Amino acid sequence: MTLFAVFLLAYVLSQFFRAFLAVIAPRLTADLGLGPADLANMSAAFFLVFSLVQFPLGVALDRLGPRRTVPALMLAGVAGSVVMAQAQGPWACIVALGLIGLGCSPIYMGALYYYGRTESPARFGFLSSLMLGIGSLGNLLAATPLAFATQWLGWRLTVLVISAVMLGAAALFWVMVKDPPQAERPVGRQPSAMAELRKVVTIPGFWALMPLLTLGYAAVVVERGLWVGPYFAEVHRLEPISLGNAVLAMAISMSLGAFAFGSLDRVLGRPKALVIWGTALTAMFFGLLWLFPQPPLWLAVASVAGIGFMGLCQPLLFAHARRFFPDHLLGRGMTFANFLTIGGAGLVQYISGLYVSGMKASGMATEAVWSSLHLSFAAITIAALAVYLLAPMPKRV
Repeated sequence: MTLFAVFLLAYVLSQFFRAFLAVIAPRLTADLGLGPADLANMSAAFFLVFSLVQFPLGVALDRLGPRRTVPALMLAGVAGSVVMAQAQGPWACIVALGLIGLGCSPIYMGALYYYGRTESPARFGFLSSLMLGIGSLGNLLAATPLAFATQWLGWRLTVLVISAVMLGAAALFWVMVKDPPQAERPVGRQPSAMAELRKVVTIPGFWALMPLLTLGYAAVVVERGLWVGPYFAEVHRLEPISLGNAVLAMAISMSLGAFAFGSLDRVLGRPKALVIWGTALTAMFFGLLWLFPQPPLWLAVASVAGIGFMGLCQPLLFAHARRFFPDHLLGRGMTFANFLTIGGAGLVQYISGLYVSGMKASGMATEAVWSSLHLSFAAITIAALAVYLLAPMPKRV
């Protein structure tokens, strides 16, 4: 459990940085004059860098192991936090979020690589859900606690404090984590990293997971990490602390959802069925925010909480993906799955920023802007789910 706690501390920080922009966005807008497109570009920079790093990260995990790989990259996140705290305009913020994305990129995959090598597939699904569930404390910290901290310390000093915590977490990871034994590789001439990536991409049946890996989590994390704050600020006119409480409801639900899906899978052993139901209900809650452009506050909070709870079936999708990969391709396979997930989030961040900016520029009513955005999230979720229904469930890797 000590080792799990080390992984967990680092992952809490990763979750925090995925979500903190939603709460401080109004302050960045006021202090730096940032608009919706600037905020979307910042968040997209985080996810774009995060996703692109997954390719060399897979090679590094397979060849160097997590002990050296993870803390080395976390130092980039420390640097990015310092840049963010000193930012005076949008470009400095974009660079800062890119560096933070680089620093957060290896954390969850480092843990999944370690447990994928040392635990059974069934226990792997439980541990990945447990880590995501408890790690969602980062989501909680990036809600009401962050709102209080920014009121007390200001957003710049708050970010500096978090950078110091990340530096300590990187040092702790280096000291405490030991690499699992190297996997046995096929005899003969070793293929290049690109050739091994082609093997991952062309594994029969894996293609059916790709759309949901790319778009399913993206809709949830973009809502939580970027748009839920502006939505409650503009449609429901919530002040910072009340807004933080509304975001907190979604964050708590995400944590509870990860626990619930992990526990259900351990009992039922039906990860694909759970992913199907969770994804379908996620789309339904997005649909409610479309059907009711200006809902009562309780319904809006309940809907984003439902999106958070049901959307956290995502670890079971990773557990499903893990079954396709042999041990010597585990690092590349899992990081490619994560590339799709985080890359999809970055793409949706960017496109949704253009979409929201365009609708506002056209003079569309505020409520209609957010209703249309939530309809688009429901649509991409349903489309990805339709492909996932075709996915096989390998018994073993």
